[in-house]
Amino acid sequence: MFTRRTFTAMLAVAPLSACADAPVTSSRPGLRAADPDLIPRANAGWSAWVEGFKGRARSQGISQATLEAAFRGQGFVPGVVARDRNQTEFKRSFEDYIAIVAPERKVTAGRAAFARNRSTLQAIESRYGVPAEIVCAIWGVESNFGARRGDIPTVSAVSTLAFDGRRGAFFEKQLIAAMQILQSGDITPQRMLGSWAGAMGHTQFIPTSYLQSAVDFTGDGRRDIWSDDPADALASAAAYLRDAGWKAGQSWAIEDPSGNLTPDRGGPSFRTGPNFRVIKRYNNSDAYALGVGHLADRIAGGGPLRQPFGPDRFGLTIDQRQDLQRKLTRAGFDTDGDDGVIGPRSRAAISAFQRSRGLAVTGDPSVALLNML
Repeated sequence: MFTRRTFTAMLAVAPLSACADAPVTSSRPGLRAADPDLIPRANAGWSAWVEGFKGRARSQGISQATLEAAFRGQGFVPGVVARDRNQTEFKRSFEDYIAIVAPERKVTAGRAAFARNRSTLQAIESRYGVPAEIVCAIWGVESNFGARRGDIPTVSAVSTLAFDGRRGAFFEKQLIAAMQILQSGDITPQRMLGSWAGAMGHTQFIPTSYLQSAVDFTGDGRRDIWSDDPADALASAAAYLRDAGWKAGQSWAIEDPSGNLTPDRGGPSFRTGPNFRVIKRYNNSDAYALGVGHLADRIAGGGPLRQPFGPDRFGLTIDQRQDLQRKLTRAGFDTDGDDGVIGPRSRAAISAFQRSRGLAVTGDPSVALLNML
């Protein structure tokens, strides 16, 4: 089972109006007007919680000046709570996961990103002993080579989740770590942006991981994983893997019919080594480690997996699922791509097609549906 990690970081907020749910006016870059539920807003309960947090933070060495600057313009983010509470555990096949993290278009983008940053990646490999293609692959999986670094204020996101309380202790720890980062001068509150759960920058570090492993590779005096220049972020990922026990000169895994790990019945098997377990320290998922390793191999010039995947539970191969998606889209039922992964958009398109034809609405793909199209 592949479960995406959902850790957070935080940005805090100066006292705001007690008028609950009033949007906070801010010139902070990156706020998404298209997602109003992800824009910080005033909330009386959150403001009271922040005042209590400030006392606890001061007792841990955070200055009043840091706290005031960190929380200025911040607020409660209702969309963060909704996303945290609505997470569902789901099973995704390894075939689907590989189709998402390492499709041909991403391999092409990864090779181009590697070429643009070759000297930096090679220098990072020389210093930390982690292969350049592994670092580049983590960059690709975590933020699509920097294209999706996140645009939600970290202090607002993490403080919202700490206040909400479902995982309050964990997120308050992340909030303290975020305050320490701000106090060090590495980043300003306005530029400390990330995902709704607080993962930040090119390599999606949570604040505690940042404190543990972030490095100033460029030598400018700041560990800047948010910059358009990815050097510090990529080096920080390499430092994290090195500290987790990366074994230089050893493979992460080899595709082997008699390997010790077969994620999908009928699919490829792998003989894994100690570096496979090191990648899992970044995200404790077999699928994640296999996805990063396979993308790294492809970026380095390797070919697709040798062992094909068999038909899925609906009797369709990935080629047939891709054909189904293309045909649905051409018929006016947009599947939002043809990666062969039957996710929510594809199921909605199938349902709409079935409804238009007076069929039972299941949202399930099938060979019969493909033939009908």
